[in-house]
Amino acid sequence: MNIRAAILWEQRQPLSVEAAELDSPGPGEVLVELKAAGVCHSDLHPARGDWPVKTPVVLGHEGAGIVREIGPSVTTVQPGDHVVLCWAPACGVCPQCRDGRAVLCDRLEKVTYRNKLPSGAMRLHARGRDIAPFLGTACFSDRVVVPAEGVIPVPNDLPFDALATLGCAVLTGVGAVTNAAKVPAGARVAVIGAGGVGLNVVQGAAIAGCDQIIAIDVRPAPLAIATQFGATHTIEAAPDVPAAVRDLTSGRGVDYVFDTVGNPATLTAAVASTRKGGTVVLTGLSRGDTQAAFPLFQFVMQEKRLIGSVYGSGQPTRDIPRLIGLFREGRLKLRELVARRYALDGVNDALTALAASDGARGVITWSS
Repeated sequence: MNIRAAILWEQRQPLSVEAAELDSPGPGEVLVELKAAGVCHSDLHPARGDWPVKTPVVLGHEGAGIVREIGPSVTTVQPGDHVVLCWAPACGVCPQCRDGRAVLCDRLEKVTYRNKLPSGAMRLHARGRDIAPFLGTACFSDRVVVPAEGVIPVPNDLPFDALATLGCAVLTGVGAVTNAAKVPAGARVAVIGAGGVGLNVVQGAAIAGCDQIIAIDVRPAPLAIATQFGATHTIEAAPDVPAAVRDLTSGRGVDYVFDTVGNPATLTAAVASTRKGGTVVLTGLSRGDTQAAFPLFQFVMQEKRLIGSVYGSGQPTRDIPRLIGLFREGRLKLRELVARRYALDGVNDALTALAASDGARGVITWSS
């Protein structure tokens, strides 16, 4: 079928919105008409050349839409179902899946992180060439073919623009609090970076009942939004972040620091901002060759912990319905995450706005 897609033909060049051809779904696959797609830093990094990626590729990995066609053997969804896309479709049988750690599924390294479908088929084509689907999703296009494990049914009465970020930013941020760190009520938390993931760490901490939630960023706009999501204190562009955190915590530091930026400076600041016995949770993705350093002696003598968290450290098929329940209860903000809306033709503007880091998220929407 004929569709329109935003294709990255060459890194560091604008995406080209143009006609493309999409094949019907094969066995175990589903065709979804996209209604909304979030614009994430994980899309910006390959577009700007921060991460190596084989082109041509259609970016986009946060999406929500309607199932229009199912391939043979698919029984989990039917045409007409509303779904949220999950870019980490678990195989269900590897040791990590059996241990309940679906986001660490062994299959992801073989297909998803290589921008392939589990079947190995290439369903998207343009200019006589096969086009790779970024993280197996390719949400910057009218329609996509994804594995059945990569769609999670949701109620039909929920707004698509709110659902778009649920499949990555919300799941990643809230899950880092609830699944990775298991933050208890009454804890003191700091969040470095108040972007899409950071805002969801903030509201995850608020949902967990934390007493103190400190949002840290170099710009005032994201911090203003963070207060709406539950931040009790903010720190803007402090020359010494650990000292500023200690000033707000009677000199002790916080129980948990979430580094959603992921560069050497922010990780060093995060470790120094935790109290004795405190925990640093790293969710921010940097270049693959980035190295960081912090004082080992103090790290050992103060029994601090450093853990990584990817995609909410849980099971998306379980966690996304739970998050929808929190949204229905009024405890999880989704609509408020969307600050800017674009048509597909505005995808390059959306990426530029994201790079400017003005706060909250941009979402591409389809009206028809």
